[in-house]
Amino acid sequence: MYYWHWLKNIVRRPHTTGFPTEPDPDAAAMSDWTAVRTGGSTVDTVLRRSVAIRHVDAGSCNGCESELGLLSSPDYDLSRYGFSFTPSPKHADILVVTGVITEAMVPVMQAVFEQMSAPKRVVALGACPMDGGVFRGAPGVLGRLDGIIPVTATIAGCPPSPGDILRGLLAAVDGVDPAVGQEVGP
Repeated sequence: MYYWHWLKNIVRRPHTTGFPTEPDPDAAAMSDWTAVRTGGSTVDTVLRRSVAIRHVDAGSCNGCESELGLLSSPDYDLSRYGFSFTPSPKHADILVVTGVITEAMVPVMQAVFEQMSAPKRVVALGACPMDGGVFRGAPGVLGRLDGIIPVTATIAGCPPSPGDILRGLLAAVDGVDPAVGQEVGP
Protein backbone atom coordinates (compact mmCIF):
# COMPACT_ATOMS: atom_id res chain seq x y z
CA MET A 1 0.00 0.00 0.00
CA TYR A 2 2.82 2.40 0.91
CA TYR A 3 4.52 1.93 -2.45
CA TRP A 4 1.37 2.82 -4.33
CA HIS A 5 1.30 6.30 -2.68
CA TRP A 6 4.97 6.73 -3.37
CA LEU A 7 4.54 6.00 -7.08
CA LYS A 8 1.45 8.18 -7.27
CA ASN A 9 3.45 11.12 -5.80
CA ILE A 10 6.19 10.65 -8.37
CA VAL A 11 3.70 10.89 -11.24
CA ARG A 12 1.97 14.02 -9.88
CA ARG A 13 3.53 17.42 -10.19
CA PRO A 14 5.66 18.62 -7.25
CA HIS A 15 4.08 20.40 -4.29
CA THR A 16 6.73 23.10 -4.21
CA THR A 17 6.29 26.54 -5.71
CA GLY A 18 8.12 27.67 -8.81
CA PHE A 19 10.76 30.33 -9.14
CA PRO A 20 9.20 33.81 -8.75
CA THR A 21 8.75 35.71 -11.99
CA GLU A 22 8.95 39.13 -10.31
CA PRO A 23 10.45 40.37 -7.04
CA ASP A 24 8.33 40.47 -3.91
CA PRO A 25 7.69 44.18 -3.12
CA ASP A 26 7.54 43.57 0.64
CA ALA A 27 10.87 41.75 0.67
CA ALA A 28 12.46 44.42 -1.51
CA ALA A 29 11.33 47.16 0.88
CA MET A 30 12.86 45.40 3.89
CA SER A 31 16.08 44.17 2.30
CA ASP A 32 18.06 47.40 2.61
CA TRP A 33 17.46 48.23 6.28
CA THR A 34 17.54 46.70 9.72
CA ALA A 35 15.66 48.16 12.66
CA VAL A 36 17.58 48.04 15.92
CA ARG A 37 16.00 48.92 19.25
CA THR A 38 18.60 50.91 21.18
CA GLY A 39 18.87 51.60 24.88
CA GLY A 40 15.46 50.19 25.74
CA SER A 41 13.71 53.17 24.16
CA THR A 42 10.52 52.82 22.17
CA VAL A 43 11.98 54.61 19.15
CA ASP A 44 13.71 52.38 16.62
CA THR A 45 16.94 53.59 15.09
CA VAL A 46 17.45 52.49 11.50
CA LEU A 47 20.93 51.16 10.84
CA ARG A 48 22.05 50.30 7.33
CA ARG A 49 24.41 47.39 7.74
CA SER A 50 25.30 44.09 6.11
CA VAL A 51 28.34 42.58 7.77
CA ALA A 52 29.83 39.13 7.20
CA ILE A 53 31.67 37.53 10.13
CA ARG A 54 34.46 34.98 9.77
CA HIS A 55 35.13 33.10 12.99
CA VAL A 56 38.51 31.48 13.62
CA ASP A 57 39.00 29.20 16.61
CA ALA A 58 42.67 29.26 17.52
CA GLY A 59 42.26 26.40 19.98
CA SER A 60 39.86 27.09 22.79
CA CYS A 61 37.73 25.34 25.37
CA ASN A 62 34.60 26.09 23.24
CA GLY A 63 33.11 28.37 25.90
CA CYS A 64 33.32 31.42 23.62
CA GLU A 65 32.06 29.41 20.65
CA SER A 66 28.95 28.28 22.54
CA GLU A 67 28.17 31.88 23.49
CA LEU A 68 28.85 33.03 19.92
CA GLY A 69 26.50 30.34 18.65
CA LEU A 70 23.72 31.68 20.89
CA LEU A 71 23.69 34.88 18.83
CA SER A 72 21.82 32.98 16.12
CA SER A 73 19.06 32.01 18.54
CA PRO A 74 15.70 33.83 18.58
CA ASP A 75 16.65 35.63 21.79
CA TYR A 76 19.52 37.57 20.19
CA ASP A 77 18.85 37.10 16.44
CA LEU A 78 22.16 38.33 15.05
CA SER A 79 20.69 38.65 11.56
CA ARG A 80 18.33 41.47 12.55
CA TYR A 81 21.40 43.64 13.16
CA GLY A 82 22.70 42.87 9.67
CA PHE A 83 25.32 40.28 10.71
CA SER A 84 25.84 36.89 9.13
CA PHE A 85 28.53 34.23 9.29
CA THR A 86 30.63 33.34 6.26
CA PRO A 87 33.00 30.40 5.77
CA SER A 88 35.39 32.39 3.58
CA PRO A 89 37.70 35.18 4.76
CA LYS A 90 37.47 36.68 1.25
CA HIS A 91 33.82 37.54 1.91
CA ALA A 92 34.30 38.61 5.54
CA ASP A 93 34.17 42.11 6.95
CA ILE A 94 34.96 41.11 10.54
CA LEU A 95 37.36 38.44 11.78
CA VAL A 96 36.34 37.09 15.19
CA VAL A 97 39.14 35.18 16.91
CA THR A 98 38.63 32.91 19.91
CA GLY A 99 41.08 30.68 21.71
CA VAL A 100 44.73 30.71 22.65
CA ILE A 101 47.17 32.31 20.21
CA THR A 102 50.05 29.89 19.77
CA GLU A 103 53.17 30.06 17.63
CA ALA A 104 51.63 27.58 15.19
CA MET A 105 48.57 29.83 14.66
CA VAL A 106 50.57 32.95 13.69
CA PRO A 107 50.87 32.15 9.95
CA VAL A 108 47.21 31.05 9.86
CA MET A 109 45.99 34.29 11.44
CA GLN A 110 48.14 36.40 9.13
CA ALA A 111 46.95 34.48 6.05
CA VAL A 112 43.28 34.86 7.02
CA PHE A 113 43.77 38.56 7.73
CA GLU A 114 45.50 39.13 4.38
CA GLN A 115 42.67 37.40 2.49
CA MET A 116 40.07 39.78 3.89
CA SER A 117 39.18 42.81 1.79
CA ALA A 118 39.33 46.35 3.16
CA PRO A 119 37.91 47.74 5.35
CA LYS A 120 38.60 44.85 7.68
CA ARG A 121 38.02 44.62 11.39
CA VAL A 122 39.35 42.13 13.91
CA VAL A 123 37.63 41.27 17.18
CA ALA A 124 39.44 39.38 19.97
CA LEU A 125 36.69 37.43 21.73
CA GLY A 126 37.34 36.27 25.28
CA ALA A 127 40.31 36.29 27.59
CA CYS A 128 42.47 33.90 25.57
CA PRO A 129 43.18 36.05 22.47
CA MET A 130 43.45 39.16 24.66
CA ASP A 131 46.19 37.97 27.01
CA GLY A 132 46.39 34.17 26.94
CA GLY A 133 43.74 33.60 29.60
CA VAL A 134 44.42 30.62 31.84
CA PHE A 135 47.11 29.44 29.38
CA ARG A 136 49.27 32.56 29.82
CA GLY A 137 52.91 31.57 30.20
CA ALA A 138 52.49 28.06 28.83
CA PRO A 139 55.08 26.85 26.30
CA GLY A 140 54.25 27.93 22.75
CA VAL A 141 51.53 30.38 23.85
CA LEU A 142 52.10 33.93 22.58
CA GLY A 143 49.13 35.34 24.44
CA ARG A 144 48.10 38.49 22.60
CA LEU A 145 46.44 38.66 19.20
CA ASP A 146 47.19 42.36 18.74
CA GLY A 147 50.90 41.58 18.40
CA ILE A 148 50.16 39.54 15.26
CA ILE A 149 47.38 41.43 13.47
CA PRO A 150 45.73 44.78 14.29
CA VAL A 151 42.75 44.34 16.63
CA THR A 152 39.76 46.67 16.24
CA ALA A 153 37.84 45.63 19.37
CA THR A 154 38.23 43.31 22.33
CA ILE A 155 35.40 41.59 24.17
CA ALA A 156 36.47 40.60 27.67
CA GLY A 157 35.19 37.61 29.58
CA CYS A 158 35.77 33.93 30.05
CA PRO A 159 33.42 33.45 28.24
CA PRO A 160 31.66 36.75 27.53
CA SER A 161 27.87 36.73 27.45
CA PRO A 162 26.06 36.81 24.10
CA GLY A 163 24.86 40.34 24.92
CA ASP A 164 28.45 41.48 25.44
CA ILE A 165 29.49 39.83 22.17
CA LEU A 166 26.71 41.58 20.27
CA ARG A 167 27.61 44.89 21.90
CA GLY A 168 31.28 44.41 20.93
CA LEU A 169 30.41 43.54 17.33
CA LEU A 170 28.22 46.62 17.02
CA ALA A 171 31.03 48.74 18.51
CA ALA A 172 33.55 47.25 16.07
CA VAL A 173 31.37 48.12 13.09
CA ASP A 174 29.93 51.48 14.11
CA GLY A 175 32.80 52.76 16.26
CA VAL A 176 30.34 53.60 19.05
CA ASP A 177 29.52 51.48 22.09
CA PRO A 178 25.72 51.06 21.82
CA ALA A 179 25.24 50.71 25.58
CA VAL A 180 26.82 54.02 26.59
CA GLY A 181 26.95 55.94 23.32
CA GLN A 182 30.68 56.67 23.56
CA GLU A 183 33.14 56.28 20.72
CA VAL A 184 35.53 53.37 20.94
CA GLY A 185 39.07 53.59 19.66
CA PRO A 186 40.90 51.00 17.60
